[in-house]
Amino acid sequence: MIEEHVVIETPEGDMSTFIVRPQHGDSLPTILFLMDAPGKREELHDMARRIAATGYYVMLPNLYYRDVPSFTVHREDPVSARYMAQLMANLSNSMVARDASALLDYAAKDFAANENLVGVTGYCMSGPFALWVAAEYADKVKATASIHGVRLAIDTEDSPHKRAEDIEAEVLVMAAEFDDWVDRPHFDRLVTALDDANTNYNAEWIDGVHHGFVFPQRAKYDQVASERHWELLHSLFDRNLKSDS
Repeated sequence: MIEEHVVIETPEGDMSTFIVRPQHGDSLPTILFLMDAPGKREELHDMARRIAATGYYVMLPNLYYRDVPSFTVHREDPVSARYMAQLMANLSNSMVARDASALLDYAAKDFAANENLVGVTGYCMSGPFALWVAAEYADKVKATASIHGVRLAIDTEDSPHKRAEDIEAEVLVMAAEFDDWVDRPHFDRLVTALDDANTNYNAEWIDGVHHGFVFPQRAKYDQVASERHWELLHSLFDRNLKSDS
């Protein structure tokens, strides 16, 4: 595997980004791995490596770069937790869409990446970002996933469910039964929007698990549900981004 920590210049600041890809191969499909609220950290680097190992050029940016060069929450520290909430509140779907453009421009200059064959995955905070980016760059994004994503179908103009008709990608949505941010009516509202738009999607409501079930360093980690996520994510990307799948 080849790993890089790069700084991508954007009109809004310098975006530190972790890039990982197999040692061999060029014009690999590009995966935008959008971080969750606790920040870009080694736990996410490991997840990015797991995706890259199957034949992808994976980019994991620090989405908080407008406010801070790097950040990882310290959950036991109330000040750190409050700062995380502030950083999260400062982001918007349109901001992350601009970030995606900068990431793909960078990928276009790397022989190892194919910036026109793109998958996106988002977790928690970035679940809505993944759907929004898919709508914004429908000509490039072929597969997108929101895993225990929040704010997916809300009463705002920038709610992702309102852009379902703009999404050409295959969509994966997974939600936990026990989630303070997404209850079943919220989840069903998104599913209805995807249905109405004739979107190609797979939506799974997972009983008995909690928000954050994917992450091995979280107290709510659930190995079975996490591995189910990996199974569905790999098949989503392979089916839509690899010509021989």
